[in-house]
Amino acid sequence: MNLSELIILIKELFVAGGIVMPPLVLCVLLLWYGLGYRFWVMKTPKLMGVRDMLQYYQQHDDHPAKNIVAQAIKQGIALKKKGVRNLRRHLDAAFYAYEREIGKFSVLVRVVILISPLLGLLGTVIGMIETFDSLATMTLHSQSGGIAGGISQALFTTQMGLTVAIPGLLAHSILNRKQHQIEQDLAQVKDLLCHQTHSHHATQTKSHSQ
Repeated sequence: MNLSELIILIKELFVAGGIVMPPLVLCVLLLWYGLGYRFWVMKTPKLMGVRDMLQYYQQHDDHPAKNIVAQAIKQGIALKKKGVRNLRRHLDAAFYAYEREIGKFSVLVRVVILISPLLGLLGTVIGMIETFDSLATMTLHSQSGGIAGGISQALFTTQMGLTVAIPGLLAHSILNRKQHQIEQDLAQVKDLLCHQTHSHHATQTKSHSQ
C-alpha cells in the first residue's frame, strides 16, 4: 500500500465515522503512547529474587543496574553506606521517584479506555439520528445500501471505540500487574536494608556492652 492509498483509506475512515473520528484517533494516539512508555519503563525482566539481587549488588556495586528494582537497590545500598539516620525515611524519599515513574500515564490510559467506547456510542447515536432524518425525507433510499447501509455506517463508530478500548484494557491490565510486582519488590528492598541496618547496630551495641 502506497502513501496515496493510505491517505484515501484514512479519509474514508473519517467520512464513515463522522464527527467523533478525530477524538477517537486522538484517543488511539494517547493510549498507545502511554502504554508504550509504561512498557518501555518496565520492559527489563527481573532475573533473580530481591534477596539475591541485594546480595549481588552489595558484592558487585560497580555493575550496572538493568531494571528499576536494581537501580533502587544500588541507591539504597549507597544510602546505607552513608550511614544516614532514619534510613527508612530516606529510602521512602529515594524510591518515590521509581514508584512515580512506573505509574506514569496510568491514569491517562485508564481515562482513554473508559471514554473510547462512549465516543463510539455517541457516534452511533448521531449516525442513527441522521439515518432516521434521511429516512423521513426519503433521501436515504437514493444511496447505496438503503436503511441497512445507513445503520451499518452508524455502528462503525461503536466498533472503532471497542477496537480502541479492548486491546488497551488487556495491555493496561498486564502492565498494572507488573507495576504491582515492582512496588512489592521495592517495599521488600526497604525492609531488607532496614533489617540489615538494625541487625548491624544491634551487633555493635552488644559488642560494646561486652
